[in-house]
Amino acid sequence: MQSPSKLTSQGESIFSVMTAMATKHQALNLAQGFPDFECDPALLDIARYYLSNSKLQQYAPMPGILNLRKQVANIIKNCYQAEFDPENEITITAGGTQALYTAFSTFIKPGDQVIVFDPAYDSYDPAIKLQGGFPVHIPLLPPQFKIDWGQVEKNINPATKAIVINNPHNPSGAVLSTTDLDMLSALVLKYKLLVIADEVYEHMVFDSHKHQSLYSRIELRQNSIIIGSFGKTLHTTGWKIGTLTADATLSFKLRQVHQFQVFAVNHPLQHAIADYLQQYTPYLELPVFYQKKRDYFKTKLQNSLWKFLPCKGTYFQLLDYSAISNLPDTEMAFDLVTTYGIACIPVSVFYAGNVKPNLLRVCFAKTEQSLNQGAAILNSIQGL
Repeated sequence: MQSPSKLTSQGESIFSVMTAMATKHQALNLAQGFPDFECDPALLDIARYYLSNSKLQQYAPMPGILNLRKQVANIIKNCYQAEFDPENEITITAGGTQALYTAFSTFIKPGDQVIVFDPAYDSYDPAIKLQGGFPVHIPLLPPQFKIDWGQVEKNINPATKAIVINNPHNPSGAVLSTTDLDMLSALVLKYKLLVIADEVYEHMVFDSHKHQSLYSRIELRQNSIIIGSFGKTLHTTGWKIGTLTADATLSFKLRQVHQFQVFAVNHPLQHAIADYLQQYTPYLELPVFYQKKRDYFKTKLQNSLWKFLPCKGTYFQLLDYSAISNLPDTEMAFDLVTTYGIACIPVSVFYAGNVKPNLLRVCFAKTEQSLNQGAAILNSIQGL
C-alpha cells in the first residue's frame, strides 16, 4: 500500500542540494549557514569533561537542565533588561528548527493562517502545513526588504492566527527598527495574534545598531514565542541546542508538545554550555567579530561586478549579479558550482511566489582563507 506524504510537493531542501553539489564538485561551500572555523577551545575542553561524566549519559530533564535555563535568563536580562523565569518560561530544545516546529504544532490548527514574510527560511512553510495551517506570504523586496505594515493589516482576517518574525532576517540581513516593533505590537494586540519570533541571529547586528528584540516588549509578553540558538551563538551548529522562551502560560502548552517530540535534549552538552556561559560572554563579541568578516569580504570584492546589498545582521550577504549575467538565480548558482567551484544559494528559493531576483546568498562565517578563496573566484567572473 502506498501512503502519500503530507508534504507531497516538498522537494529536498536547497541547502542539502547545494552542499551535496559542493561536495561532489569539490567546491568552496559558501552556501549553507555554518562556520568553517572551530568554536572556542575552552568550550570543547568543558564539553569533553561533561561527555566523560558517566552520570550524564542518560536523559536530561524534559525542559532542559535548570542551570542552562538560568544562563539563558541571565543573557536576556543583560542584553534586553527583561526578566524571564527559568523554571517556567524557558525551555531547551534540539536546535532552533525544533523550537519552531514545536511552536507551530502547539498552536496552529487546521485552517489557521500564518503570515510569513518572504524571502523566508524554508522550514516555516512545511511546519505550518503539517499542522493543517496555511502560510500567507507577504513578499519583501530588495534592496531594503522593508515590511509594509499597511499591507500586513490588509492580509489579516478572522482565520489569521500568527505572524512569523525573523529578526535579524535570513537571507537578507535586514533588521527591524523600534518603529517596526511598535507597528507589530499594535497589530498583534488589535487582532489578538500570536508572534513566533525567530531570533537565532540576535547577537549578530552590525554598524552600531542595537537588536530590537521581542524579549524587551512587555506588552507582547502574553503573545510572543521567541526562538534562540546556541549553534549560531557559539559556532556549534552540529550540537543542535536551542531555546524556546515564552510566558508561563504559553510555555506550559509548548512543553506539553515538546515532551512528545524530543522529550529531552543532549544532556552533557547542556551542562557544557551552561558551565561555559558562567565563565564567558561570547555573544558580546559577535557583532564586531562578524562585522569584520562582512567588511573584509566586501573589500575583497569592491572592484568586481558583484553588487553588495545592505547587510545589517546575520552572517549572510546578498550579492546582485545583474551586471554579470541574465541567468535565473538557480541556474546561476548551479553554474557557479559546476564551472567555477563555489557554492551559493539562489534567493528565489526563499520566495513562495514568482519573485525572481538576480541575487545569490553567501555565508561569510568563514575563515580568512575561505573568504580570500571565495573572493578570488567571484572576482574572476566577468560575465556568463
